[in-house]
Amino acid sequence: MAQAWKCSGLRWSADGPVLVWDGGRHSALTRGKRVAFGVAEGVVRICVGARGHTCPVGAAVPGRSTGARCEECARLDRAHSVAADTIADDPRPYHVYLAWFGPGMVKVGITAQARGSARLLEQGAVCFSWLGLGPLMAARRTEELLRAALRVPDRIPYAEKRAVRAALPETVADRAREVAELYERAVALPAWPESLVREPLRVVDHMGVFGLGGLPVAVGQVNELVAGGVVGGELVAAAGPDLHLATGGGVVVLDTRLMQGWGLVPAAAGELTVPTRQFKEAAGVQDGLF
Repeated sequence: MAQAWKCSGLRWSADGPVLVWDGGRHSALTRGKRVAFGVAEGVVRICVGARGHTCPVGAAVPGRSTGARCEECARLDRAHSVAADTIADDPRPYHVYLAWFGPGMVKVGITAQARGSARLLEQGAVCFSWLGLGPLMAARRTEELLRAALRVPDRIPYAEKRAVRAALPETVADRAREVAELYERAVALPAWPESLVREPLRVVDHMGVFGLGGLPVAVGQVNELVAGGVVGGELVAAAGPDLHLATGGGVVVLDTRLMQGWGLVPAAAGELTVPTRQFKEAAGVQDGLF
């Protein structure tokens, strides 16, 4: 029997996306590469633990969970989290940013300066600009200011991001327009915290990094992995945690967060044998994916 590997998730590096495995092994993901793996027979998905520690009870978690944690580990993971707004004493400087995912989809967020643009790549932001830099609480107050004054959300569901990736504007200028317009409205607000230094508008575009130019419309997505199931396809694009895989039935999106907690093995076959969901808006596609 082939050795089973456990995936720690997809990470973005300067060279592009890589899958990280328990133990430190990395697998680079390049467009055009064949991605094929199977889930070991007779196994269950195990909680990935919290904050670098294994789950103390080795709890089983649902196949459709993108968090891959049991309730207790999820609680512990968020107990000291900037994203969950449970800490206020982080001394590091934080960026406030505006991120664009498609027409009408701009969000505001914060990320530690030390992380650079990694957070934007992880979210699948097609383009973004920094807005300001300062202490954590000043960055958080600015985020709240934009949400209240300009009605800018701090979250956009992945389903909405996926739905527009194959129909994005072709030019960098068109993709940057909404970020630039919102930036001007944001810097004109009078109630900015004094400790937050405003950053100049400089839109960074990830269209090429993600490989979204000419992307075929996805016909569906992987719902979950199952014991004995196989995932296979040619990688045509990667954005955030998502891999867009060309299969015999069309392009299918795999959220790599669904891979965490499973024992995965190499697979020679390239057919999808895991549960999938067809996108209803994919015109001209049969009712069943496979």
